[in-house]
Amino acid sequence: MRRSPLPSVTRTVGALTVTALAFGLSACGGDSGGDDAKSFTYWSMWRADEPQGQVLKASIAEFTKSTGIKVEVDWVGRDVSKKIGPAIAANKAPDLWDQANDAIFGAVASAGQARDLSSVLSAQVPGENVPVSRVIPAKYFDMLPKDPGGSNHYVIPYEVATTGLYYNAADPDVSAAMPSAPTDWAGLLKVCDTLKAKKKPCFASEGEDYWTNGLYFDYLLNAGGVDVSKLAADGSGAAWDDPAVLKAAQQVEQIVKGGYLVPGYDATKYPAQQTNWAGGKAGFLMNGSWVTAEVAKQVPATWKFGSILPPGTKSADATLFGFSIPKKAKRVEPAERFIAFFMQKKQMAGMATTALNITPREDIPAPAGLEAAQKALSGATVRLPFDGVAGEWPAKVFSQNYLDLWHGKTSAAQFVAKCKADQVSYAKTQG
Repeated sequence: MRRSPLPSVTRTVGALTVTALAFGLSACGGDSGGDDAKSFTYWSMWRADEPQGQVLKASIAEFTKSTGIKVEVDWVGRDVSKKIGPAIAANKAPDLWDQANDAIFGAVASAGQARDLSSVLSAQVPGENVPVSRVIPAKYFDMLPKDPGGSNHYVIPYEVATTGLYYNAADPDVSAAMPSAPTDWAGLLKVCDTLKAKKKPCFASEGEDYWTNGLYFDYLLNAGGVDVSKLAADGSGAAWDDPAVLKAAQQVEQIVKGGYLVPGYDATKYPAQQTNWAGGKAGFLMNGSWVTAEVAKQVPATWKFGSILPPGTKSADATLFGFSIPKKAKRVEPAERFIAFFMQKKQMAGMATTALNITPREDIPAPAGLEAAQKALSGATVRLPFDGVAGEWPAKVFSQNYLDLWHGKTSAAQFVAKCKADQVSYAKTQG
């Protein structure tokens, strides 16, 4: 489930009685649709043969067995967010769909076309005697941008992805260089120097990918108290004058000039360096929690995944994958009932055990190799990657300038100055 540059695109269970379900979901609102309430339509971002699709299929079967409500599923795939808008405009939208939070916001919520799902959060989780809001931490909604109506409850998540520096904890070179997680930037560079002395590059990097490489800068800004969204929103460009911005750029420059990257990284494309890392040719790879599943068949049985955040990070980033209901959905109530049904621990657990991803329920253990990533998400706050900045801004201001810094073509000071100038120019085009 690879993530592409912003806006993001994905890459790569017990039955209940009808009586118990009806009681548990009595708080769900919406129009019943009369006889139509015995079924609803669902467009999924997954293919039916994918692990997530398999988990959802099993849960749908149990939901239908328990309630008599049929779910008419179309396994649309990743293009679902491109199709939902036209479907809404033509009054042919499904009653339920799923995607990443940013895709849901961009496709429907930002235009006020997503239903507020606060009623689902108030509903009881079937068989657990607690509301959905008790099992899905509020911090995952707090980080989301609000729709025109002021709601950030337009997606109910069943999966959470996060990013960080992934490594093989069973690699003797890495374990010797890093007996414990470094507590500051100097400590991380010391780990890199130790690996460098052993002729092992510290970091693998897909040289053309500003998104994964830009995460170093994103996390370093977060450590310095800088919000990327404020950089992107300041039409004067003055926000780029914050000393913490230059410091973060200088720290990135240390990685480049220190010789800590796999040689030739700037002339390779995905998945060349990810494959090199999986082959033990570098210590760390900045990537998302999906990477453990992506390389599972490449790494030896002795491999043991670990991950750390860049030292000083205040909040781990998070991307949600979950359900949304179009405002024009015709059969809201059964769709909401299914969402609450899937929030059960025994239903959602398949996203960890079968799909090998972290779920928003903190009582569902992360799959092997993602324990540290789940712990990073357990903090009081989480945030969106790049603080939620998407749209045209990366291409107009950040991406090429950052790659020039990452490839050693410009200095940290030149990078900041160029971004500031481009920020001013971009702001003028936005009126």
